[in-house]
Amino acid sequence: MKNFFHKTIIIVLFFISIYGQDISVDAPKIILKNIPFKISFTGEMLNNDSIFLMLNNTVFHPTNFSKNSISFDNISISDLDAPINLYDGNKIVHQFERKIISGWVSILPPIIAIVLAFIYRAVVPALFAAIWYGAWAVSGFGVFTLIPSLLNTFNYYIVNTIIDRDHAIIILFTFMLGGMVGIVYRNGGMHGIIKHMIRKANTPKKGQFAIWVFGIIVFFDDYSNTLIVGNTSRLLCDKLKISRQKLAYLVDSTSAPVATIAVITTWVGFQIGIISDSLKNIPEITETPYLLFLHSIPYSFYPFLAITLVGLVVITGKDFGPMLIAEKTAKSIKTVNTDQKSKSFEGSDLFLKEGVSQKARNAIIPILVLIASMLYFIFTSGEGETLKDILGSSDTFSALMHATLLSALTAAALSVGQGILTINETLDAWFSGLKFMLMGFLVLVLAWALADISKDLNTANYVVSTLGNSIPLELLPAAVFIVSAILAFGSGSSWGVMAILMPLVIPLTWAVMNHSEGANIENMHIMYSTIACVLTGSVWADHCSPISDTTILTSMATGCELMDHVKTQMPYAISAGLAALLLGTLPAGFGAPWWLLLCLGVISQVLIINYFGKKSSD
Repeated sequence: MKNFFHKTIIIVLFFISIYGQDISVDAPKIILKNIPFKISFTGEMLNNDSIFLMLNNTVFHPTNFSKNSISFDNISISDLDAPINLYDGNKIVHQFERKIISGWVSILPPIIAIVLAFIYRAVVPALFAAIWYGAWAVSGFGVFTLIPSLLNTFNYYIVNTIIDRDHAIIILFTFMLGGMVGIVYRNGGMHGIIKHMIRKANTPKKGQFAIWVFGIIVFFDDYSNTLIVGNTSRLLCDKLKISRQKLAYLVDSTSAPVATIAVITTWVGFQIGIISDSLKNIPEITETPYLLFLHSIPYSFYPFLAITLVGLVVITGKDFGPMLIAEKTAKSIKTVNTDQKSKSFEGSDLFLKEGVSQKARNAIIPILVLIASMLYFIFTSGEGETLKDILGSSDTFSALMHATLLSALTAAALSVGQGILTINETLDAWFSGLKFMLMGFLVLVLAWALADISKDLNTANYVVSTLGNSIPLELLPAAVFIVSAILAFGSGSSWGVMAILMPLVIPLTWAVMNHSEGANIENMHIMYSTIACVLTGSVWADHCSPISDTTILTSMATGCELMDHVKTQMPYAISAGLAALLLGTLPAGFGAPWWLLLCLGVISQVLIINYFGKKSSD
């Protein structure tokens, strides 16, 4: 018995000597061949001077260490056929294993998502297939792990994205804002604003101006903008002999372009969510995701130019290309067959309650509550003396959630308090608005899961190691803009492209900045610009794509044939897009001030309208 206890003690001491004193390891789940990676250990290190790492009989010495942590940077191996051992002198203090795969395998999940989105014109299945493949790759591509990888896609990657606090807040924010939209649509608030604005719109110019302004006012969601402005403006356009093509252009070019640069929209939660996930491996960037987004807005040239071009078309009364022909045709028709022209999407869920007195205040008050409370929660949760410090330290996610909750409750209280809607009708209206956010919710959750898969597969490291030294820093934003546009045009989903590209672009940009010795505050405009280019490049192509969800929805809401809408809008989108690329993004990469470039872009659109545009009445 005595010998038994002696042996037991020896075994216990042996395992203690191997695994150390609660030593934890931070290492990639998958190691890529010949791609540098980092391993960190945390625990009580007895003698840092004698600690080293051994992989395949190759010794690696620590690059950073302290009493409780130690790290090994820039480790690169071509094969791994033995466990990874952490030594303290001659003694193993920690041991673990990792799979090793070729680097090109790690880039396949986003490529699969892009290719399938191109082929099938469906982003959700494409993202899911990419995540499933990634989970299978993490498991080692075993035949018997294919189905378990499918299950793991749900119970690990997708579940983990939902239970994350910041992700959950973004989801709640999106749902609350969508619900508020549903209520103010049902109670007649949005229709009241429109009626107030178009009351004196008795000429084609005034009518188009009212639609343009209202498209900017409904800034909080592109789908809501399209449905509300498109559906409610059709009869006005028919009365004033404004073509349905022109209406579709006015609606489409003031929906996504406005939503992508407005600071409180259903897009913001999605945008800062994917930015946040893309920053996890870049501790050097201390700015919050929301602050990065705000800094990117001045470099979002396309939305500003697209909105400006709409205003120029309206104010000057000039058109060019197929739109000019459509406007002349509309003016030549004595009567418009509204029954035939109005085969549009009225919205089976988002509808105006019959007999409701359409009061603008029922929409204006909730929107004002949304904006005011958002500002209040941001400033009260932040610290510092400057605006930048306050925004940088504020709890933006919570501010968004609290503001939308108060806004939705305000809309509900106004509806029930005035007897416009019952409590049950208000809840039904809230759920109706929420339904329009479900697709965005699915894309967002799958985007987060894909980002986690890419992190496990070290996709960003592979992209950075492969391309980081070959792309000129100054040309990077323009290249990102073009790539985003190509992918969005082919897939028809701006959100899908944002979700796929952002986790790759942000680490790549930082790596290129480091390689060019430009990773400092003076060159952060490159980071701001590339973030803007992912967001706006996809929106630009989305305007030109006949398979885009917003393009299709716009044509349905306005009663315009899809290809007629695409054909007439494309010259305007190309005009603003090329100006944004050549006069904005490209020179901005070389340090030109954004305000000057924006002015040049506006001037270019003025010249194009004056030179190519003609009045339909001529």
